[in-house]
Amino acid sequence: MNSPRWISPLFWLTAAYDGLLGLAFLAAPGPLFELCQVTPPNHLGYVQFPAALLLIFGLMFVAIALDPVGKRHLIGYGILLKAAYCGVAGYHWAAAGIPGMWKPFVVIDLVMGLLFVGAYLSLGKAASRREAAG
Repeated sequence: MNSPRWISPLFWLTAAYDGLLGLAFLAAPGPLFELCQVTPPNHLGYVQFPAALLLIFGLMFVAIALDPVGKRHLIGYGILLKAAYCGVAGYHWAAAGIPGMWKPFVVIDLVMGLLFVGAYLSLGKAASRREAAG
């Protein structure tokens, strides 16, 4: 079964986005905080572990991009990743403010999360039509 044409590029873009962010914060978190004039946490491991998780999720997004229909079940984990970041960072942004370096990621991840929901639903509808057709 073919998937809508926009779904695979969405997950390739997301794999690159999360992969590059993960790589940057894993390899050079100190200079990134310095560049953004943000005080880093007392131990860079607090940033490097989530960065490593972004690399892992980036690999998952590659798997989805290669086979959106077959890997539809993984999209839910991507939705949860984006919801978790937007929920935590968005709450702190609204409650007390957060450094500017994190705000674009909230907006980008919110858009991506909504697109993931659309992809998940679109792939489900396509599967239902295929099953109904026989």
